[in-house]
Amino acid sequence: MKKKRGLTFKVISALILGAITGLLLNLFAPEVFAILNPYVFVPVGQIFLALISMLVVPLVFLSIVLGTAGLGDPSKLGRIGIKTISYFLVTTTIAIVIGLGLATIVQPGAAGDFDIDAATYSPEDAPSIADTLLNIIPKNPLEAMTEGNMLQIIVFAVFVGLALTALGDKTKGILSLVEQGNDVMMYLVGIVMRFAPYGTFGLIATAIGSQGLAAIQAMGSYMLVVIGALLIHAAFTYGGTVYFLAKKSPIWFFKTFMPAMTVAFSTSSSTGTLPVSMEVAQRDLKVPKSISSFVQPLGATINMDGTAIMQGAATMFIAQAFMVDLTLGQLLTVVLTAVLASIGTAGVPGVGLIMLAMVLSSVGLPVEGIGLVLGIDRLLDMSRTAINISGDAACALMVAESEKKHGLETEEALNPQEA
Repeated sequence: MKKKRGLTFKVISALILGAITGLLLNLFAPEVFAILNPYVFVPVGQIFLALISMLVVPLVFLSIVLGTAGLGDPSKLGRIGIKTISYFLVTTTIAIVIGLGLATIVQPGAAGDFDIDAATYSPEDAPSIADTLLNIIPKNPLEAMTEGNMLQIIVFAVFVGLALTALGDKTKGILSLVEQGNDVMMYLVGIVMRFAPYGTFGLIATAIGSQGLAAIQAMGSYMLVVIGALLIHAAFTYGGTVYFLAKKSPIWFFKTFMPAMTVAFSTSSSTGTLPVSMEVAQRDLKVPKSISSFVQPLGATINMDGTAIMQGAATMFIAQAFMVDLTLGQLLTVVLTAVLASIGTAGVPGVGLIMLAMVLSSVGLPVEGIGLVLGIDRLLDMSRTAINISGDAACALMVAESEKKHGLETEEALNPQEA
């Protein structure tokens, strides 16, 4: 416990120190920042990201194979899958409604004059929802792993897990090897996390030092709306899930899960934070491996509540900046498009802005308006990533509690090394 608290304190301290360092250099010594950033801050941050990314694919594959095999009965897997996906869709809908509602009340787009003519953005082409669903079955599993296509990796791992369950004693050796491989990955996560404070410092110093106060002040109202909506969603949606459905204390949940949220904040990557978030969920939240190994990788791929909040807030902000009044029908279209896009753009780099381009196009708003929010998106991306992974953990906790009535094994039985 002391070790965990020590790491949490170090990571949070590094985050604060990195933010202060980046801001002070930006304000008083930009020429020093220009020297330190490419040679100190960026390398330190990128090394940490590379270390975590190195573990993601093997950890996701091994953990989902192990989780699927641990569930045993295919009907149990189907039941858990339906609960998980339903929860993600419902909370994503709630998230974008909160974003739209708060932006409607605060009116951040009417807070000042924005250079609309200078707003430029060239969106990348996002795959359609149909293409994403059709392509979830990998033609070449090794290629999917090489490219880091999470949906395809998850599907292949589920098939392998089901096969191990069906074959039983014939494949006990392979199942044992998978368990040992998963243990090796979790051990490596522990080693990598020792570098977390340094990586966090470098990433935050780069993000804050590059933006400075000017960008933050210019977009202050919009930032407050997004951050406020994120906090509301975390407190009420996730807090409510933990309290009413998981029968746990929301304060305990957020306090215990804080190390993973801090890493997510610094990396801005739900997938990249998976090794850490799964370790914290299994070790500290006591979520059974079979649940955590299925719910959290799937959530990191398709559950984007924090991003959905940004969709709603940014859409209203851009509409207000361009002095366009959205009808009730258009608002409903925004909600539907953003919810479907959260699945349809899974695994695409720069997913938040690509999703926003899809949402703006669906209601006839100029995609170029993204240029207004582009400058501070990196800072907000950090915040919404922390919310994204919290939703995955809350869902895992909820599913674990709901499965108790179906005779789910205890954490000790599934994690004998923790007993």
